[in-house]
Amino acid sequence: MKLQFPNPGLEDRILSHEQLERLDKEQAGDRPKWDNKAQYMLTCVGFCVGLGNVWRFPYLCQSHGGGAFMIPFLILLVLEGIPLLHLEFAIGQRLRRASLGMWGAINPYLTGIGIASMGVSLTISLYYNTIIGWILWYLFNSFQDNLPWSQCPINSNLTGPVSECERSSSVDYFWYRQTLNITPHIEEDGGLQWWLLLCHICAWTVLYLCIIRGIETTGKAVYVTSTLPYVVLTIFLIRGLTLKGSLDGIKFLFTPDGVEGTGLAFIVFTEAITKMPISPLWSILFFIMLFCLGLSSMFGNIEGVLVPIQDLKIFPKTWPKEAVTGVTCLFCCLVGLIFIQGSGNYWLSLFDTYGGSIPLLVVGFCEMFSIVYIYGIDRFNDDIKFMIGHKPNFFWQISWRFISPVIMFLILVFYFVTKVSEKLLYKTWDPESDKFPTLVEKTYPSWIYAIIFILAGIPCLGIPFAAVVKYCKTRKQEKLYVSSVSLNSTATMSEK
Repeated sequence: MKLQFPNPGLEDRILSHEQLERLDKEQAGDRPKWDNKAQYMLTCVGFCVGLGNVWRFPYLCQSHGGGAFMIPFLILLVLEGIPLLHLEFAIGQRLRRASLGMWGAINPYLTGIGIASMGVSLTISLYYNTIIGWILWYLFNSFQDNLPWSQCPINSNLTGPVSECERSSSVDYFWYRQTLNITPHIEEDGGLQWWLLLCHICAWTVLYLCIIRGIETTGKAVYVTSTLPYVVLTIFLIRGLTLKGSLDGIKFLFTPDGVEGTGLAFIVFTEAITKMPISPLWSILFFIMLFCLGLSSMFGNIEGVLVPIQDLKIFPKTWPKEAVTGVTCLFCCLVGLIFIQGSGNYWLSLFDTYGGSIPLLVVGFCEMFSIVYIYGIDRFNDDIKFMIGHKPNFFWQISWRFISPVIMFLILVFYFVTKVSEKLLYKTWDPESDKFPTLVEKTYPSWIYAIIFILAGIPCLGIPFAAVVKYCKTRKQEKLYVSSVSLNSTATMSEK
């Protein structure tokens, strides 16, 4: 027995296979398209592999069992990540619409999935580009004979190193004090840091210039942003394996022994660079690599905001794409100023922890459930056969129908219960602490729960909210139609 929810009017909302073929021929020269398949593949790789692989994944791996963490990670990658990615690509290609239009075509009550996706993309874009700004700051400082984080600065009395640096390390001091100028509490903003402000503006300017013409510019940029990181990583791998103690480093990778936190890329890796000969060269290569990784991922994130904005018709139709892109980037740049305050690193960790976790799980579950049980898995299989010539094999069938939705639902419930029951803490850099230079865990202020609700709750609630709004509009239209018919009938009877 096949489980599928009723979905009246679907055939009228989507194009048939024959109509798609005809549309492709008619719009062959008008639609924006990639110059070749390589551009498309590189764009997908750049979006899937980003800064998180260097900046976030390693410390998560270390804090959850070291190398043992890779076992559940790989299992979920095969049973969850890849099936969902395949499903999103396939349904988007089939319906030839952006997020809002696509889910509205499947069912008008599912438009909220597209809105939630846009909310997640916006949240991630706000802080992701701040990290690119940090990378630019380190890159600019790499063009020196002696890297500024390789040794502690001298104090004002010229009697020795600065106390805070001497008590910690030169790389810690450069990151927490000379780069972030971090405050000991999230409540203490510390003001804007002008050097980070310049880098922040520079990062958004570069992004705007790269996406101003859509795939016409991003398609060419990915040749560099999606390939250079792998060249640099290969160079680092070869160089690392030739160093003394490289085997000990590999063993340490699979042994959990502490957490480097979100500053991993700016502390551990930078310290390793100082141990290498010609360290400025390695530093330049490393931060160019991070810049390319971050920029290629931002192409996808910001497009996930721009396209729904155009569908929602927030700006006048007469506005060119360049203007819409410029206003959107300017808005994100201004909101992102919160991350370049003295407390900015705490805010960034908050956004990263809650803005890109629960909402992503909810969106992913709703997407898969909607395709399989509302759009119809049999219809979806026929669509894929139409596009590539054969239906998906048994692995995809069992993953889409059962395994992936169940896994996502269980993870969502477990994550939600865990976060609700645990005490919310954040790690701070506090020179006045007795445990310094160890990061001190402090309790979030009570008002931070409202921020967490905005980050995690509002995108999720956007899905049922949009469905309720659509239902109310439909009911109102039905009442107006009934009233109109009743009035016409009354008028006809009166005439007779």
